[in-house]
Amino acid sequence: MTWNLRREEVLDGDQLRAMLEDSPASAARAILIAAQANIVDAQALLGQILLDGSGIEWDPALALVWFQIAARRGHAMAQNMAGRCHEHGWGCEPDAAKAAEHYRLAAEDGLDWGFYNYGNLLATGRGVNKDQARALACYRKAAELGHAKSMNLVGRYLEEGLCCEQDIAAAHEWYQRSAQAGDFRGQFSHASVLADDGHVDAALVWFQAALEVGNLNFLRISREALTQSRHPEIRALALDYFSKAAELGNSNDQDALSARLNSRRGAP
Repeated sequence: MTWNLRREEVLDGDQLRAMLEDSPASAARAILIAAQANIVDAQALLGQILLDGSGIEWDPALALVWFQIAARRGHAMAQNMAGRCHEHGWGCEPDAAKAAEHYRLAAEDGLDWGFYNYGNLLATGRGVNKDQARALACYRKAAELGHAKSMNLVGRYLEEGLCCEQDIAAAHEWYQRSAQAGDFRGQFSHASVLADDGHVDAALVWFQAALEVGNLNFLRISREALTQSRHPEIRALALDYFSKAAELGNSNDQDALSARLNSRRGAP
């Protein structure tokens, strides 16, 4: 598709998102026009493409400016993204307290990511007083909105009985829902439950799914857990986790892979 826009033509948010997939540079120009025309969805999108460097020069400081503009006009995801910028120091100095305020406002607007991110700060005491009960309440609200990562965390709280009555069956249900919704940690949690129940073939399917989309930190933690499995098929899959971590990580991950290979060669 070819996009030919005159200066006075302004597209709505859905059109701009479709355009981003087809022609990032043209989309960036159209988003800029729409943002300057005071279309709030475009202002939030402009912040995102500036943060990503998609079709436009990477500029996290300017991204934060546009997120804040859209946030002041009631755009919940822009509010959340302003929080992300302050939390991680994208275009500003890291400030967990400012991040927490943005996340709180996004949550008050009913945004699942706002609940999740605010819950993370409450759970760890960054920028706010540590409060596991409030964190769980945030995760529950996000999970009920369909947020996959929060579903897994609700399951973890229920399994451990942290700030709630322990409920193993309910925890396992949340893990399954998280897995089916696409969260790699939820997929690993669900697979672990299946493995403990002896459903090894089904567990391997979910462990493989988690491997395909999991990030480096997840791979580093999970590869060690898999090596402790009582099921040889699952212990064998650990090597794939070591291998992918070596591809994504650093020399320490490559050394860990070498050590794993050497241990397997020496195993009876």
